[in-house]
Amino acid sequence: MKRILTICLVALFTFGAYESAYAQKKDPTMRDWARFGRFEKANAEVIASGVRPDAVFMGNSITQNWGSYHADFFTKNNFLCRGISGQTTSHMLVRFRRDVLELNPRSVVIMAGINDLARNNGRITKENILGNIKSMCELAKLYKIKVILCSITPAYCFRWRMDVVNAHDEIIALNKMIKEYADQNKFTYVDYHSALVDERKGMNRKYHNDEVHPYPICYSEVLEPMILKAVNKVLRTKHSYIVPATEK
Repeated sequence: MKRILTICLVALFTFGAYESAYAQKKDPTMRDWARFGRFEKANAEVIASGVRPDAVFMGNSITQNWGSYHADFFTKNNFLCRGISGQTTSHMLVRFRRDVLELNPRSVVIMAGINDLARNNGRITKENILGNIKSMCELAKLYKIKVILCSITPAYCFRWRMDVVNAHDEIIALNKMIKEYADQNKFTYVDYHSALVDERKGMNRKYHNDEVHPYPICYSEVLEPMILKAVNKVLRTKHSYIVPATEK
């Protein structure tokens, strides 16, 4: 009898787990839309340690991959990676308190907007994309966190959204708006786009195979030297660890 009861309970919990997963896929209201849970445990550990990060990197898959490919770049420089694949500026703004403000970093590095242009979360104007970025910057400033704004990296097209035309020109236009805002507010602006763009207005073929996501070597050769220079200037630090380019 005990054995039968145990089997029934296991079956019930297993069914419940599958039912919950199915419900989340079927019903959007069951989803953790902004992905608060993604870094919940890691954030708690940072707060408990009492160590103040020098920089939190807020972004999408390009930032997430950076942390996956080159974890040492973050740990050895006292940086935190808070990139989540597929996210738009709306997602990032919603989780900005949990994944940036509550960690009390000395600076925040924001690279955002490419997924907005790809309509990952529906149609949105460039003005409203910039508005989300502005809100993140204003919150950081209120909390006395230095802001470093990065350009969107070049992309000739979005292979998951081929119906979005002139992606490369839309990126250039939004980058211009981000730079103007950075200049107006005396925020440091890091121009990855100019360092990576090719004659098509896409990303240099040396650094990608899908038009959007950089190879590991791109971070070593281009992004890491550029961002270290910016962080060191803003914080007056001497961070120097860059992942060797041979580590791909």
